[in-house]
Amino acid sequence: MIRLVVGLGNPGEKYENTRHNVGFMVIDELIRRLRIKERREESLSHVYRAKVGGREVILAKPQTYMNNSGLAVLNLLEENGIRPEEMLVVYDDLDLPLGVTRLRMEGSSGGHKGMESIIKSIGTDKFPRLKIGIGRPKRKGEVVDYVLSPFSKEEEETVKAVIKKAVECVLRSIELSPQDSMEFCNRRDIIQPQRR
Repeated sequence: MIRLVVGLGNPGEKYENTRHNVGFMVIDELIRRLRIKERREESLSHVYRAKVGGREVILAKPQTYMNNSGLAVLNLLEENGIRPEEMLVVYDDLDLPLGVTRLRMEGSSGGHKGMESIIKSIGTDKFPRLKIGIGRPKRKGEVVDYVLSPFSKEEEETVKAVIKKAVECVLRSIELSPQDSMEFCNRRDIIQPQRR
């Protein structure tokens, strides 16, 4: 049973529409979809509470910056009496093409600094996570600039579509379970960006 959904990203206008912030974008879309009005500052995060499928769920955007996401997540779990397996973390993945989502029940960080911080802070990698593909830059040395850059105009339509699908995946994971949502979440059916 999912009781907490954490979207990863960096706080501040500077990072708002960057690739590294797709986790925040999914939480923002959930807030719109569920018509949540109230935001609280708790556990080093922007916290929103909602009813989904008749049960209360916490949506959170850590404000610790990506590389220290674990501090906020540990606080969220401890202060709300939530076990790691009752949490779903949503974040960007360089190894998946743009437009692809992948739901996993556990696993390593895959080199993602936010996930590394969470696994280290809470002492386990056994929690569900939803990865959102952002693709890789053409040159290896450009990763930092790439993840901190905004999506291009050509990618916007695909980004909107994948955020919409990710929101549906999160809601299904809450209402049913992550295991029962895997087939839907892992289908590779998102449109690819137009090449001009």
